[in-house]
Amino acid sequence: MEISYLSRRNLNLRHFPIPHYCLSSLLFSVSSKSLPFLFSSPQTLLLPKPSPPPILSFHQFHSISSSDSSASLVSSNGFSSFLSTAYPSSQFFNLYDFRWFRSFSVSVSGLMASRKQALEVVSLIRSGQNDLESKLDGMNVSLSEASLNTIFRILNNEKVSALRFFYWIRESHPQFYHNSDICSLVIDNCGRLDDFDSAASLLNDFKLHGIRLNHRAFGFVPVMISSKAATKKSICKVVEVLNRIGGSCSVSGIHALIEMLCALESFEMAKYVIAKAEKRLSNYNILIRGQCRKGDFEGAREILDWMIKVGCNPNSQTFNNILSCLCKNDKVAEACQLLEQMLESGCPLDALTFEIFICYYCGLGRLDMAFEWLNKMDSSGIEPRITTHAAFVKGYFKLQQYEEAHNYVVVCSDKYKQASNIVYSLLASLHRKRGKPVIAQSILSEMIEKGLKPNFAVYMTVTKQLQKSGREDLAGNLRSSFSSLISQPSADNG
Repeated sequence: MEISYLSRRNLNLRHFPIPHYCLSSLLFSVSSKSLPFLFSSPQTLLLPKPSPPPILSFHQFHSISSSDSSASLVSSNGFSSFLSTAYPSSQFFNLYDFRWFRSFSVSVSGLMASRKQALEVVSLIRSGQNDLESKLDGMNVSLSEASLNTIFRILNNEKVSALRFFYWIRESHPQFYHNSDICSLVIDNCGRLDDFDSAASLLNDFKLHGIRLNHRAFGFVPVMISSKAATKKSICKVVEVLNRIGGSCSVSGIHALIEMLCALESFEMAKYVIAKAEKRLSNYNILIRGQCRKGDFEGAREILDWMIKVGCNPNSQTFNNILSCLCKNDKVAEACQLLEQMLESGCPLDALTFEIFICYYCGLGRLDMAFEWLNKMDSSGIEPRITTHAAFVKGYFKLQQYEEAHNYVVVCSDKYKQASNIVYSLLASLHRKRGKPVIAQSILSEMIEKGLKPNFAVYMTVTKQLQKSGREDLAGNLRSSFSSLISQPSADNG
């Protein structure tokens, strides 16, 4: 069945990628912390330029995230990267949503050191005493990941060697030995001290244990960025060491270094790294993504031409990054030309490719054009991402076409079963946000009747809003039907 048209520039380390999490566990956890930004205002991750004034702004839907994974990119800045393992991806999450999980997971080992004790550890390390390890043992404190980060950052800033401390951690806190952040910070420490021999020794060990580096390994790069010659020399040493080591440690290290340089908008230096490192498609994709985040689609096209010239064939992620950047900058004609190049090169269109154009037209209020792309997608046998459905639902809401939004959700839930729970919950959330909790309640009741489990946070918020508005009767009915649904183990409630 075909769905028809129903109706008319500073470095900030927090912007580096974080791992993607399982969709089902995120969306249907009973904790409201698990809610992605499907139910909040989307944010633009890719391009800082503000959108033009059409009815809907493109960046509300489409987002480009950052990975070298082969999975899809999900649309540009708008509907959540929870689905994709690759980077251009719609973004309904933001990093804060995961901090509660991270902070909980690292504080599991007894009595944690206070900041004062962490500073005492720093003082001990500074002193460089022969009996450093025994004195650290004598402190009898359990260091958390946060404490270790603090200690390493102080030592690195002061260019005090942290090697003995790191080796002590291996023995006294083995749970952190394979920690990517801690291992990356000790490499940064070596880099600041120009001790690449020790870095090589550590990296060899990390390689054996499958430890991957992240951007924290190259904190010394921004320190020297003012001196191009010094930076180039240091980066050359890093790349030489990483190339010599090889393995996952080398690949992750090169990726992290390129990401760091792109975040600093030092694209020429990033190109230098790519030229010195082993030729990998993922390296070029990171650089193209960095150019796209800056809004430099011309620079991104130059990199695309360069990689093709040196024999590195682009993939869908490469093209999707640039397509998203072009659409975000209202260069849809150029985007269509690039799409032709993508097809001529034999690179297949994926769900994100279609979503980029769908989100662009939803942003302009041209849902008729968006449906043309959805039907092309359907004809190609590609199932839309949940973020694509969200773009249509939010598009209708921006146009105040609420009945059409409901019709879309009904048709969508019948055809795309996996999206049913989420699009229904989104519809209810949007009605609740516009001050219509009674309509939101009817949407949730409708989905419960179909055996679909509402998002728990949406259900709770609607219930509370009904109570505040004096509709305890409807709140009670909703609670009763929800309890009945979740008590049925055989029910298909997502």
